[in-house]
Amino acid sequence: MQTPFMRIPYTGPLPPPIIVPRSANTPTGAISALTRFLSAPCSPLLSPAGSSDGRTVLLTGAGISVASGLADYRGTAGTYTLNKTYRPIYYHEFVSSHEARKRYWARSFLGWTNLHKAKPNTAHWAVRDLGERGFISEVITQNVDSFHPLAHPDLPTVELHGYLRSLVCIHCGNHLPRKDFQHSLSTLNPAWAAFLAEMLETGALDSEHPDERRQKGLKSNPDGDVDVPNAPYTTFRYPACPTCLENPPVLPDGTRSNVQVDSDGAWSSSSTAGVLKPAVVMFGESIAAGVKDAAEEAIDNASRILVIGSSLATYSAWRLVKRAKERCMPVGVLNLGGVRGEATFYADVSAENDGALGVRCSESADKILPLVVRNLEILAEAPAKVEIPVTRDKLL
Repeated sequence: MQTPFMRIPYTGPLPPPIIVPRSANTPTGAISALTRFLSAPCSPLLSPAGSSDGRTVLLTGAGISVASGLADYRGTAGTYTLNKTYRPIYYHEFVSSHEARKRYWARSFLGWTNLHKAKPNTAHWAVRDLGERGFISEVITQNVDSFHPLAHPDLPTVELHGYLRSLVCIHCGNHLPRKDFQHSLSTLNPAWAAFLAEMLETGALDSEHPDERRQKGLKSNPDGDVDVPNAPYTTFRYPACPTCLENPPVLPDGTRSNVQVDSDGAWSSSSTAGVLKPAVVMFGESIAAGVKDAAEEAIDNASRILVIGSSLATYSAWRLVKRAKERCMPVGVLNLGGVRGEATFYADVSAENDGALGVRCSESADKILPLVVRNLEILAEAPAKVEIPVTRDKLL
């Protein structure tokens, strides 16, 4: 039986960033080290030998989407940094509580408009360019904003924690586009729709920065969550799954479920099925076996791993880097601020390392990655040089 691959947040303090190599403590040095990291030959210690194609797998987190105007968790302006009382909803709460779902969908209803109109930024386009030039084999993302599939549809992306562009019924498995669901929420909640229109008109939702939102009486959190203190969340209504409503599914105990709606089509608490949830992996929810396997395969098929914009604070992501390290894959990290357990990634890296054996820099991906792409283009255009192989002596 497989071990569940669960999304669980790490709440311990994060260490200050380690800079590797030391020259990567400036933007210029970071660009140089990342260029060397991405263009280096395969490590001779890679296990099993000859099992990869020489390319890099990326693991990205909320930090890569900050430049798109989205909130993150642990950055300098992250929710956990500025909103110490923030606690995301857990899967078991959403599934078991009608009131919890009202609260979740009301806050998501307010936050969806800005999330939906946000676009990939220069870091996502740089990832596309790296893929087209053969440096990246695959992307694993913790993000649910769909920016990676939008920016580089031809470069495979494993969406580790799902995506917000769809909903899924927890009873029948039916999928529903989020934009259609948003329209239904607006129809069922005219007072909330008027409130949202007013906030959009006044620009109250123009910024995702928690401090700026707080000045306007709002609390902004990642993944399109907007909290209005003292709002009447209990009045919010949400629709039932249309598939379950038409054909109520059979429950695990063998009985036929009951799906009821009110006169406007809102889900009724007397129902035993028909509950829609976002197609994301909520905290406390297990990642689907197929997604888990795809992420692990992406690690095993690559020669090195580069983490971008993630503190690896969720076990599902940290575990993948641990897997890469156990295969003796060089580890790179481009992230502002500390990363969970990062000291172990570089404990065996030689002081003479120039980035080929590992890199750790604390810079903004949207500013650094496009320049790394340009650096690699210049190297490709330069006259061919004899590559100095990375030997075991250099590694040890």
